[in-house]
Amino acid sequence: MRSLFCFMVALSVLSTHFILSAQEKMYLIELKNNTFSPQVLYIPANKKIKIRIINLDDEPEEFDSFDLNREKVLFPNKTATIYVGPLAPGEYHYFGEFHPNIAKGIIVATTGEQKDVN
Repeated sequence: MRSLFCFMVALSVLSTHFILSAQEKMYLIELKNNTFSPQVLYIPANKKIKIRIINLDDEPEEFDSFDLNREKVLFPNKTATIYVGPLAPGEYHYFGEFHPNIAKGIIVATTGEQKDVN
């Protein structure tokens, strides 16, 4: 009987994980010609967010953000994933460490009242 109870608890935990994963929205940033696109990414505030970054260039770059406390090497022609949040409403700047003058962008965390333009 105890093993049946443990099995049911484990099944419940796994089911909850898969349901939450299915509801997770992913956001995309592309790096091409040393420029991030979109340069402004709107995300919902107060939620954990998954951002996939695709480096379409033939050289590495490093995604760097002091505001988000994130650093991630972006290998050439590869995809990287970062998680941010939950973030308070506001602007969070990021840049490419190898090309900081042109590889830059802003993530804007918005509340439900603000329009999401992505």
